[in-house]
Amino acid sequence: MLFNSLAFAIFFPIVFILYWFFCRKNYKYQNFLLLIASYYFYANWDWHFMFLLIFSTVLDYVSGLKIENAKSPTWRKFWLWLSIGINLGFLGFFKYYNFFVDSFAQLFEELGLHIDTWTLKIILPVGISFYTFHGLSYVIDIYKKKIKAEKNFVDYSVFVSFFPLLVAGPIERATHLLPQIQKARTFDYNKAVDGLRQILWGLFKKIVIADNCAEYANMIFNDSAHQSGSNLVMGALFFTIQIYCDFSGYSDIALGTARLLGIELLKNFSFPYFSRDIAEFWRRWHISLSTWFRDYLYIPLGGSKGGTWMKIRNTFIIFIVSGFWHGANWTFIVWGFLNALYFLPLLLTNNNRNHLEVAAMGKLLPSVKDFFKILLTFSLTVFAWIFFRAENLTHAFSYINGLFSKSIFTFPTLFPLPIIALTIFFFIVEWLGREDHFAIESLGLKFPRYIRWGFYYTLIILIFVFRGQEQQFIYFQF
Repeated sequence: MLFNSLAFAIFFPIVFILYWFFCRKNYKYQNFLLLIASYYFYANWDWHFMFLLIFSTVLDYVSGLKIENAKSPTWRKFWLWLSIGINLGFLGFFKYYNFFVDSFAQLFEELGLHIDTWTLKIILPVGISFYTFHGLSYVIDIYKKKIKAEKNFVDYSVFVSFFPLLVAGPIERATHLLPQIQKARTFDYNKAVDGLRQILWGLFKKIVIADNCAEYANMIFNDSAHQSGSNLVMGALFFTIQIYCDFSGYSDIALGTARLLGIELLKNFSFPYFSRDIAEFWRRWHISLSTWFRDYLYIPLGGSKGGTWMKIRNTFIIFIVSGFWHGANWTFIVWGFLNALYFLPLLLTNNNRNHLEVAAMGKLLPSVKDFFKILLTFSLTVFAWIFFRAENLTHAFSYINGLFSKSIFTFPTLFPLPIIALTIFFFIVEWLGREDHFAIESLGLKFPRYIRWGFYYTLIILIFVFRGQEQQFIYFQF
């Protein structure tokens, strides 16, 4: 079930009415409703994989209780590693089995040895990377005695499977979400209106910007061998805009939907394309994943407290693992490696903690220096996204080779003015709202009501006018 589908437009109002009008007197009834709604939401993708979600939930629920009640450190470690091993085992099988089989076969072929391989037609369960990381953070936090194990199975199940975040995040922490699930929730009109604004902006980003940019990005990437250098530049730009508007659009809809139900989810994006260096970009892009890897991988490895070699090692590990998390393809690993290269000079010169505030805080325009920093960071990011989008490494290098040809100086033949104009409008709104949680959170609130509502209706009209074929969210495949 897609957020931008008719099915969800019917599903969510029903849940909302039952939640606030029939279950409002008891949060336990609300939680039970959320669990049923979440399982129904997930089953709409493929009910066959419900067993995997439920099994993972039961595994981590039991492991958490066993870790907390274990009478010896040995048993605590046993239950921790049992949960980690089984969770990562399922994730590895469904997501990486064929990748490793094909990679080993290719390696032996290059050594002159032919081996018969056995690959499987495996369907990747939607959301498995996200709910697996939910459960892992939960059991690890219990092991580290940061939280207590949840005794109520329904409450814990809602934490894992809450439908707004189930299939594409944000990756929640038990320390943040569980306390909200465990207490009574009352309807807050102002928060509900704020949630509706965020949903509207998320739908605009997804339907108007991302889906239309996807059409041209696919057209260029799928026929890159016959495109001019300037068209290839446009293709990389279209994909850069597509992936941000697609994924952050999903996050906006998820956060807005949760807010309508009285629940606050973790912020997942903070205007990353206005970053002034790559370190700032990664503090603003897919924040829940970046902080997850920081807390559960980078810091346990020693973080940046060791010597120079340890800093370099840990930086490359974190970025390469992040790339591999995104998909079973060498292109994602190279994408992660490239971002590590971008990040390394900042780390080694102790400049990786610069720019903690948004660019041009309190000002309309950035300084000339900040403008060129933003432009450079954006350009590096566009280049890295080529590997993320390419079908394989051969395709990626072929694309880059064509991009840096003499034809880069020609005018692109694919230059859709309406989409480019809408994209410019989008970036202007994002820039003006960059100091808020989402672009239109407070934008225009001081304007007369007719202007403010005129802006909202304009967005709605654009959504219907530029609505094309229903597109699945990119991060559903991860």
